[in-house]
Amino acid sequence: MLDTVKEFASEFFVTGDPLILGAQVSIALALVAIVFVLTYFKKWRWLWTEWLTTVDHKKIGIMYIICSILMLFRGGVDALLMRVQLAVPNLEFLHADHYNAIFTTHGVIMILFMAMPLMFGLFNIIVPLQLGARDVAFPFLNSLSFWLFFAGAMLFNLSFVIGGSPDAGWLAYPPLSGIEGSPGVGQDFYIWGIQISGIGSLASGINFVVTILKMRAPGMKLMKMPMFSWSVLASSVTIMFAFPILTVTLFLLFLDRYLGAHFFTVDAGGNPMMYLNLIWMWGHPEVYIVILPAFGIFSEVVATFSKKKIFGYKSMVFALMSISFFSFFTWAHHFFTMGSGANVNAFFAVTTMIIAIPTGVKVFNWLFTMYRGKLSFPTPMLWAVAFIPCFVVGGMTGVMLSVAPADFQFHNSYFLIAHFHQVLIGGVVFGYFAGLYYWWPKMFGFKLHEGLGKWAFWFWNIGFYVCFMPQYALGLMGMTRRFNEYNFDMGWQPLNVVSTVGAFLMGIAFIFQVWQIAHSIRFLKKDNSGDNWGQGRTLEWSTASPAPFYNFARIPQVVAQDDWWEKQQRRERGEAEPAEVAAAEAAPLEPIHMPKNSGIPIIMSGFWFLAGFGFVWDWKWMIVLGLAGVAVTMLARSFNYNDDYYVPVEEIERIEAAAARGAN
Repeated sequence: MLDTVKEFASEFFVTGDPLILGAQVSIALALVAIVFVLTYFKKWRWLWTEWLTTVDHKKIGIMYIICSILMLFRGGVDALLMRVQLAVPNLEFLHADHYNAIFTTHGVIMILFMAMPLMFGLFNIIVPLQLGARDVAFPFLNSLSFWLFFAGAMLFNLSFVIGGSPDAGWLAYPPLSGIEGSPGVGQDFYIWGIQISGIGSLASGINFVVTILKMRAPGMKLMKMPMFSWSVLASSVTIMFAFPILTVTLFLLFLDRYLGAHFFTVDAGGNPMMYLNLIWMWGHPEVYIVILPAFGIFSEVVATFSKKKIFGYKSMVFALMSISFFSFFTWAHHFFTMGSGANVNAFFAVTTMIIAIPTGVKVFNWLFTMYRGKLSFPTPMLWAVAFIPCFVVGGMTGVMLSVAPADFQFHNSYFLIAHFHQVLIGGVVFGYFAGLYYWWPKMFGFKLHEGLGKWAFWFWNIGFYVCFMPQYALGLMGMTRRFNEYNFDMGWQPLNVVSTVGAFLMGIAFIFQVWQIAHSIRFLKKDNSGDNWGQGRTLEWSTASPAPFYNFARIPQVVAQDDWWEKQQRRERGEAEPAEVAAAEAAPLEPIHMPKNSGIPIIMSGFWFLAGFGFVWDWKWMIVLGLAGVAVTMLARSFNYNDDYYVPVEEIERIEAAAARGAN
C-alpha cells in the first residue's frame, strides 16, 4: 500500500528538480500568506461581494490586468532561464527536457495568458466608457469569460508543479504532441487549459462585437467612433472566426490522445500536416488579434499628446478591418519549407506582402498626426514613439520572411525568433504598456510616477534591442531555435552573452514598473477630475476617475468624432451647445437599470476546472462531477430572473456630488 502511494505521489508531483521544488515552496507560502491576510483583516466577504462575484466591466478589466502582470512575471522568468542556459556553450543549467518545457510554457503564457488578458482588461475598462454605455452588452457573460480564462490559466500553470509541464512546443505539433511522443499528462494540461480559457476568449469576442454595434451613445455613428473601439471591433470579429478553429483543432488532438483516433498520426490515414494547417489558421490571426488593439491605443495616445485629430481617420478604419480580413489568408507562410509546392507558396507570399500595406499605412498616419502637432512626451507618448521604429524593423523582417525562397534560409532560425519578438514585444507589449500608462488614472484616479516610468521605459527599450538585435545575426550564422546547447566552435557565444544581458535589462525594467506602481499607490495624490491628462479627446475622459459603477449619470449625446475634445473647444470659444446636447444635459436624472452581481460564473468555472483536471488524469468520476456541475450552474442561471435592479436617483445624486467635490 505504501509503495502504491509513493508511486502515485512520484507521478502526481514533479520532483527531482531544485528549481521546481523552489517554485512549489514559493506557491505554498504565497497561498498561506494570502489566506492569512484575508483572514486577519476579515476581507473574505469583501473579496466575494466586491470582486469574485462582480459583473462590473471595470473591475473585471482590473482582474484581467492583475492576472496578466502575474503571467508576465512567470513568462519573463522562463525567458531569463532560457537565456542563462544559452549564454555559455554546453552549459548544464537546464537539462533538455526542462528546457523544452520552459520554452513551451513561455510561448503559451506570453501569448494566451499574458497578452490576451491584458488586451481583454483594456477592452473591459475602456470600450463601454468610450461608447457612452453603462456596461457591456452581456455583463454575466463577461464575468463568466474572465473566470473561464482564469480557470484555464490556472489549470495550465498547475502542470509546472503537478504532473509535469507540456514540452512539445507552444503550438504542440504532432507527432511530438501525440500520445507516443508525449505520453505524460503535460500535453493534456496544455489541451484543457487552452480549451477552457479559449471558450472565455470566444465569448468575450462575441460580447464586444455586440457591445460596439448595439450599445453606442445616441449620435455616435460608426464613423464617429474612437479609433480604439474600432480596433477592438476588428480584433473581436477576428476572435469570432479564429477561436472556433483552435477549439476544434485541440479537440481533435485530444481525441487522438484519449480515444486513439488518427486525425494527426502518420498511420491509419491521419496527417500531421493537417494539424499544422489548422493550428496556424488560428495562430496567425491570433497575432493580429493581439496587435490590432495596440494600433488603436497608439492612435488614441498620439492624437491626445499631439493635440490633433488622428490623420486619415477613414484610411485607419479601412486598414484595421482589412488586416482583420487578410489575416486569414497568410497562415501557410509559417511552413514554406514543408513541400506545399511553388504555387501555394507564391499565393501565401503575396498575401503576406499585401497585409503589410495597411500596416504601413497606419505608421504614416501616426507620423502625420504628430507632424506640426503641439507635442508633449509623458510616458504613454514615449511608448508610442518607441513603437514606430521598432515595428518598422519588425515589419521589414516580416516581409523578408514572406519571400518563400529566402525563408528556406530563415526558417526555424534565430532570425525568425528575433522577428516575432520584435513584432510582439515592440508592437503588442509596447502598445499595451502605452495603454496602461494612458488609462491608469481612469482606472484608479491617479497617474503613475513619471520618473520611475521613464527609468522602466529606457531599460525596456535598451534591453530589447540588446537582446534581440544579436539574434538576427545569430540566425544568419545558422543558430536554430529549440536547441538547449551548442558547441564552442560554432562562434555563437559572444552574441548569446549580449542577448542574455539584454534580457536581464528587461527584467530590471519590470522591477522598475512594480516599484513605480507601489510608489504611486503609496505617495501620489488622487485626481478625480475625469480628464486626468487635461487634453482627453473621447468620452471616457468626460466622467469621473475612476468612473462610478454606472459610468454616466446621463447617457451622453454625441455630435462629432473626438466628442469630448470638441465639447471643450466649444466651451473655450464660448459657443452654445447643439440643441440635442443641451437637451440631454438638461434632462432630469432617472433611475439607472444595472445588472446584479452573480456567483454563478466563478462557480461554473470552478466546475470546468474540475472537469479539465479530470480529463488530464483520466479520472472519470471527476469528469462526471465537473460536467454535471457545469450543467447545474447553467440551469441555475436559466431560471434566475432576479438578476437586475435600479439605482435610485438619490444615490446617483450623492455619488455625482462626491465626485464633483473630489475633482475640486
